[in-house]
Amino acid sequence: MKLRIPVPRWITAYGTRFMPFADAASPELPMARLLRLSLFQVVIGMVTALLVGTLNRVMIVELHVPAWWVALAVAIPMVFAPLRTLIGYRSDTHPSALGLRRIPYMWTGTLLLFGGLSIMPFALLLLSEPESANLWVGQIGACLAFVLVGAGIQVTQTAGMALAHDLATDDKRPRVVALLYSMLLVGMIASSTVFGLVLDGFSPQKLIQLVQGCAVLVAVMNLTSLWKQEARQAKRGRRAAGGFAHSWRELMAQPQMRRFMWTLGLGTFAFNMQDIVLEPYAAEILMLDVGMTSALTALSSGGALLAFMVSARWLSRGLHACRLASLGVLLGLPAFAMVIFSGPLEAAWLFRCGVGLIGFSGGLFSVGMLVTAMGMAQDGSRLGNLGGLVIGTWGAVQATSAGAAMALGGALRDGVSVLAMSGAMGEALITPITAYSFVYHLEIYLLFVVLVALGPMLRSSRLAARAASSTPPTPFGLAQLPS
Repeated sequence: MKLRIPVPRWITAYGTRFMPFADAASPELPMARLLRLSLFQVVIGMVTALLVGTLNRVMIVELHVPAWWVALAVAIPMVFAPLRTLIGYRSDTHPSALGLRRIPYMWTGTLLLFGGLSIMPFALLLLSEPESANLWVGQIGACLAFVLVGAGIQVTQTAGMALAHDLATDDKRPRVVALLYSMLLVGMIASSTVFGLVLDGFSPQKLIQLVQGCAVLVAVMNLTSLWKQEARQAKRGRRAAGGFAHSWRELMAQPQMRRFMWTLGLGTFAFNMQDIVLEPYAAEILMLDVGMTSALTALSSGGALLAFMVSARWLSRGLHACRLASLGVLLGLPAFAMVIFSGPLEAAWLFRCGVGLIGFSGGLFSVGMLVTAMGMAQDGSRLGNLGGLVIGTWGAVQATSAGAAMALGGALRDGVSVLAMSGAMGEALITPITAYSFVYHLEIYLLFVVLVALGPMLRSSRLAARAASSTPPTPFGLAQLPS
């Protein structure tokens, strides 16, 4: 006789509400297989945290590499972001002799990531050597490493998301994609915390062990993720000619589309210029060690995840997506002000609050613009079947703007620092804080420009009519991310 424990009704009724991934599994894609597939997103989060949250500070402060060079190197992975649409299209129609579409691209991306991370620590150590004979070798090696990592990130993530799209059923697909997105944030938060613990008491040997350990984890986790995930099928036919160009022209002809792309690009640029200089600012001005600065990535990612959860509640109550984005921009103003004043006040707690609020406000802006893109994609009378292209454009613009912002942020920090420390900007500004403060002030000014650009979008009668017609309001949360 089996003992049955009664389950309260409220657990059954509200379980999926508070655990949005509880219903992401299906008979075709059980939860164990889905979680195994999501490991490739954990890998992307880990590599992103390593590049943006740890290596930039180590290269600038401990290895004394110029900030403009670090910013350019860390921004290289974003250069390949516009190719995501092409990568996805080619994996759709990949004429593999084995009958596989996505797995060859995921495997290629894994090899690129492994190779880049394997040679990266030695190239970085060569950059820190004062001998000019070794400098050019380190520069070439570092460029090659970051190019390989950048290409690997874009290829792996694009093919992996496409594979998840193939495996999930139509009704489960948004929840599956939502789970993969959350695993990316979890990977960033967990790995940045571990990086801080490992690099406590920095040494070059620890850096080599950490980066090469990440390379091994990339190979192991990605192999586990793609193992027996895709069934062999017949060889694909020819790719359609001219389809992408025609769809792109049709997309650009839509009203508000160009303003949407410019607003998204400017907002992403404003929120990401500080990515390269934030950890060095904490190290050079606030005297925080490597472990403490590496944990800043976890703090910022946690704020972004919290913003996503709060946005779900507000949007489900009918809040306009552009108003949500505007709220994120407004909250970004005091966030950057906290970071600016934390240096002169020598207040590390104020700096941490500012970092968390930057992540939260940037998350609100990102979600608001994503929902706006979803609204455009759902307008079937105008865009037809271009929904995937709209969402892909959103991702490409966001990633490209983030890369350009990081590169410019590092270059401005170096240029202004040279002027300030030479006395060209006045005797009162001969301090290391000046260069960092210039970048943060510029971000504040850009946020005001973004608010101006959001105004016409918010007043658009077409968007307002769509928002008003959604009764009852359609919930948006982790389970409603676009596929």
